[in-house]
Amino acid sequence: MRLSWFLAIAGAVTANALPTVTATGNKFFTSEGKQFFMKGIAYQLTPDDPLVDTEQCTRDAALMKTLGANVIRVYHVDPKGDHDGCMSAFNDAGIYTIIDLDTFSTYILPESPSWNVSQRDAYGAVLDAFAKYDNALGFFVGNEIIAKADQSMAAPYIKAAARDLKAYRDSKNYRAFPIGYSAADIAELRPMLQDYLTCGGNASENIDFFALNSYEWCDPQTYDASGYANLQSMAVKFPVPIFFSETGCNVPGPRLFEDQNAIFGPKMVNDWSGAIIYEWIQEENNYGLISYGPKADPTAAGPNIEGGFTRKGTPLPVTPDFTNLKNIWATITPTGVAFSEYHATDVLTRECPTSTAGGWLVDGNVKLPTLGETFTGGALTRVPSATVTTTAPIRPTSASTSGAAPSQSGSPDSNPASNPASGPASVNKELAGMSAGLLAVMLFFTVWL
Repeated sequence: MRLSWFLAIAGAVTANALPTVTATGNKFFTSEGKQFFMKGIAYQLTPDDPLVDTEQCTRDAALMKTLGANVIRVYHVDPKGDHDGCMSAFNDAGIYTIIDLDTFSTYILPESPSWNVSQRDAYGAVLDAFAKYDNALGFFVGNEIIAKADQSMAAPYIKAAARDLKAYRDSKNYRAFPIGYSAADIAELRPMLQDYLTCGGNASENIDFFALNSYEWCDPQTYDASGYANLQSMAVKFPVPIFFSETGCNVPGPRLFEDQNAIFGPKMVNDWSGAIIYEWIQEENNYGLISYGPKADPTAAGPNIEGGFTRKGTPLPVTPDFTNLKNIWATITPTGVAFSEYHATDVLTRECPTSTAGGWLVDGNVKLPTLGETFTGGALTRVPSATVTTTAPIRPTSASTSGAAPSQSGSPDSNPASNPASGPASVNKELAGMSAGLLAVMLFFTVWL
């Protein structure tokens, strides 16, 4: 009886574990070797951390599952909070997290950028807090830091943050969580920024993915008139995964989400990895997919009320937006390419952009700031681009701490046949680790029995 109970529990734990996700070339792949596409929701019920209320996360995760979501983006978390319950609830619903590492007090300032030990340690604390979860997909080092041309000198500081957080990740022997950036859709800056953050030939200094907050498609709209054709032209064979980290224009409304057919359609699906819809909770901006009750008086006070909106309770779909998105996503089932058949050489690393009068200010590949450096004005020192290395990509594993791995950006070939790290030796090592853990549990139950 006890042995049967143990086997049933062990089977349930195995069945509930989500495959991990990592980046190779310009795509995300699961540890099962399948390409991963995001159908995401921006999720920030409270300013500080929505992932500490297990009861609320469980309610929301259940409804998100019916919507078809597989990712949530969370902008702010408290690394000291207990996230086990919420991460488990979203895991059980098949939902991953992608989390911003910065806080209200540690983000890189666009006008006077700096990158210091306090910032690095604060970002690292968030990474530490979520590294144990298999459904932690990746992390942002910044969100819309650059919104004007004269702020582009902050770009090297964004890149320095990615460099140091990737080094920290590897020093802690965590798995290769993708670490990237979420950009504002500013036409005169976006092309240069996305190229700059992935140029120079040194994968250890480049972001692992580039994401875009874009509201160009306002229903009713078409692919060409919306601006998506232009976005696609700049994403063809991009060297790292690219996706929409916010989308879902609500003008004039209601939202039809027909841009999802374009993003996952034949013109874009080979280069884009999906989209995150803004946002879950209904607020004053009228972007919510659900509400927790009628709007309250803006001056109302209460433990679960802020800004005139209740932020806890049973999620109630906002119609017709919720239903429209659910119906659209139900028809979208991209399969992509299998990891075993994908070759990351089929991407194009861009040259570092040069500065332009009144526009992009960073001139080519420049020396990145050291830890503790603050921008004080003047020109940045140009450095030669590195020779692109031929490090083979590491196939993601299902272990939460499967060891440090080099950046997946710019890797030449993801075919397991040419990658010893993903071949039989790696598999045997993984199986040995799993067997050791299972053996320890079985020994415990043997004594108990």
